[in-house]
Amino acid sequence: MTNSFSAIIAIRFSFLKLAGIKIDEKSYPIAALLAVQLSFGSLPVVGKAVLTVIPAIALVGFRVGITALILLCFQRFRGNLRLENSGDYWRLALLSLFGVTINQLLFVGGLSLTKASNTSLLAVTIPIFTLSIGAIIGVERLRTVKVFGIILAAGGVILLIDPRNASFSSQRTLGDLMIVLNSLSYAIYVASSKDILLRNGAMKSITWIFMFSAAICVPLGLYSLSSVDIWAVEALIWLFVLYAAVIATTVPYLSNAWALARVNPSTVAVFVYLQPVIGFLMAVVFLGESVGMNFIGAAALIFAGVYLVTKKTRPSGN
Repeated sequence: MTNSFSAIIAIRFSFLKLAGIKIDEKSYPIAALLAVQLSFGSLPVVGKAVLTVIPAIALVGFRVGITALILLCFQRFRGNLRLENSGDYWRLALLSLFGVTINQLLFVGGLSLTKASNTSLLAVTIPIFTLSIGAIIGVERLRTVKVFGIILAAGGVILLIDPRNASFSSQRTLGDLMIVLNSLSYAIYVASSKDILLRNGAMKSITWIFMFSAAICVPLGLYSLSSVDIWAVEALIWLFVLYAAVIATTVPYLSNAWALARVNPSTVAVFVYLQPVIGFLMAVVFLGESVGMNFIGAAALIFAGVYLVTKKTRPSGN
């Protein structure tokens, strides 16, 4: 049966073909992962404006709740929600804890306690955790070129962020620990979800994941929101909340799930290293910041690392 989300991806890239830009269908997952990082990369700009008015946990509740509603409506339109394997319900519930609930709450909590530079620096642990967990559970092979690619990209991020800008003082230790646990939580989700995504389809699986997560995050968000006079919140802030939910949550999570069903977990994880590059480029475009040799060198290392991890190895002839 034809996957409707695959059809949407194909339609998007058909416009590029009409414009004279040729894209091999095998490159669709890579293009989708690039779109994921662009979507996630725009969140800090919008989120910063929202968090001046809306509590962090309330924002998580909005993101998860709105995304769950959108996915539910879309899935009901294209078919039923029933899973053929009844055991997959609890598996998706468990994945929702690692991939969304724990991941989002730890990230928001950690970010509020530590520096942004610490957060970016500690994000280098995501692909490392993902590759390690994938190797342990047997879904990844620890190929030398892939390990080297991840180390190379991690080095680029460290060069870009510069550890001297990070602060690991005792006051921020809890926040740093929460970010590391957030990375581990997301890595568990990425490394262990491929089979169930293939079995049930990305759309249906991610719908259940967000519905399970919404059952926890929405009540917490509403409780957190009780201290805010919502009628006094400007319309622009609500538009930013909607953007954070749709463009920076629904689109990247669904695209990530679709790509994860088609490539190795470590490939999905290594694209996280592009987020600092996207953030710096956005600062150049919107804030007028300059690009130095440090940025160029770091970007070169990151793109080289991503290339090595995503590169297909040719089987050796006998």
